[in-house]
Parts: sequence; structure tokens; C-alpha cells
Amino acid sequence: MTPLRVVFMGTPDFSVPTLEALVQAGHNIVGVYCQPDKEKGRGKQVQMPAVKVAALAHDLPVYQPVTLKSEEVEAELRALEPDVIIVIAYGKILPPWLIRLPKYGCINVHASILPKYRGAAPIHYAILNGDTKTGVTIMHMDDGLDTGDIIDVETIEILPNETTGELFERIATLGGTTINPVLERWVAGEIIATPQDDIKASHTSKITKDMGLIDWNSPAFEVANKIKALNPAPGCFTFINGKRLKLWMAESLEESSSVQPGTIVAITADSIDVATKDGILRLKEVQPDNKKRMSAGDFSRGHQLKVGMTFGE
Repeated sequence: MTPLRVVFMGTPDFSVPTLEALVQAGHNIVGVYCQPDKEKGRGKQVQMPAVKVAALAHDLPVYQPVTLKSEEVEAELRALEPDVIIVIAYGKILPPWLIRLPKYGCINVHASILPKYRGAAPIHYAILNGDTKTGVTIMHMDDGLDTGDIIDVETIEILPNETTGELFERIATLGGTTINPVLERWVAGEIIATPQDDIKASHTSKITKDMGLIDWNSPAFEVANKIKALNPAPGCFTFINGKRLKLWMAESLEESSSVQPGTIVAITADSIDVATKDGILRLKEVQPDNKKRMSAGDFSRGHQLKVGMTFGE
């Protein structure tokens, strides 16, 4: 296809494969927009967003406005004269004038099968809810939040015991392999976008650290899903002997127990089995505060855990 004048809008490493795919396809990337650099870590070191790092490696012009609502930014974007704007995990809501600016519209790469999981954390919620498949939706943006007409959908299976971090990488790659073939057909007029069925829509809220606290009165499969969903960030945690313990890997067992939820019912060389409201949760990898990750068995030996002790206290 004839190279397009593309403005790319994205910020985290999740967005990079799509940017790289557009570059490799030979499109004229006239501007890359991402969030401003931020201080991170205890040392308050200023770090560039992953998209900025990738853009600079290709000598692409980078823009990092604090807001898109200023007259200066509007003039800047209009001067770039994009044929299309590609948006993936940018982190800002686009104003109506910008959505209508390009000839071929603003195209969003969203990490779910829309209209399911609109909003900020679709990958987390797919794992949190125990879904078996997900994918990316290429969407023609409108003024709503993830409500635009669907151009194309590509699906993948969610693997057993897959964490959000692992699924992020696979969906990011899927976005990169999907964008160019879909964009070519879209520009050629070979695709008619399909309106979403709002009745089937579901929405995701932002993931917070507080969500990581384990409720042992939940069914074992829900706890296992939460541990996978919040890995690597913000992570799940519980307490034992008054001390915080992060939980990184676990699986639910079909066995049942009549003891109080949170009670240790078995300890093996590499795991700890804990009673829940419905079923047994087998802890496999944990992390005490200020320590490295370790097998649950190693943790139990180092802290002299015994059957009958209770988590959550």
C-alpha cells in the first residue's frame, strides 16, 4: 500500500510492537505522542516511556504534551496533517476535534474482544474472571470510551496458569502483527466497520494495590485467578504471623476442607495448601517483605510454618 502519514499515540511497552510494525511497513510516522517522562523508583530517576525510547531509536519526532486541550497542541497536530492516527494505550482521552482530524480516522488497538471489557484494564479482568480467550479489537474511534465501530477482531486462547504479564506480551505482539493488514484493507475501503452491541458491553476499572489483599472466604479458583491477574503488578498479598507475604503463583485444587478459611491444611517440599471458602488453594511461589521470591515450601521451612496455622492474621 502507499505509505500513510501516521501519527502514533501510545506510551508503555505494550504499545511498542504496533509502532515497530508501522515503521517496518514503511509508513511515514510524522509524530509519536506519549505521556511525559516520569520519576520512578526510590532514587526518583527520570525515565522515558517505552514508546519514546523506541521512537528515538528510529529518529522519529516525539511529542509529550501534558494535555491535548491546548490551542498550541491542536495547531501542532493539524500541521502534521496525518492520514490516520493509531492509538494504543496512550493514556489520555482524545478530544472530538482530534478524532475527526485524519482522513481515515483514529484507529485504536484495544486489548479485548469488544464490547467486552471496555476501559483501563481489559487483560487483568480477562484473567480475573477466568476467561479462556481474549484478543485485540481494531476500532474506529468515536467520542465514547472504547465505544467505536469495530473494524476487525483477532482472538487468542488464554493459556492455563497464564499471568497478566505473560498475556500482555502475547497481546502486544498480536497488535503488532494485526495492524498493518487491517490498516491496508481499511484504507482500501474493503472493510465496513460494525457498530458495537452496547447491551453486551462490560467495563473495567483501574487496578489498585488494595485489590491485591486476599480474601480467604472466596472460592479457591477465584483466589487463584486473582493471583494470576495481579501478577506482575500490583501483586497479591496476605499476612502470616502479622507479617505481609506476597503471593505470586498458586493453583486451585478440587479438594474440599471444613476448616476455617485461611488455615494451612498441608505443607509439602515446595508448596503450602490453604483452605478457602470453597476448595483448597495450593501456594507455589511467595515473597516475604524485602526478600526475593521463593518456593512456598522454602518459605514454610524458613518460618517454621505448621498445619493449622492461619493466613490473614
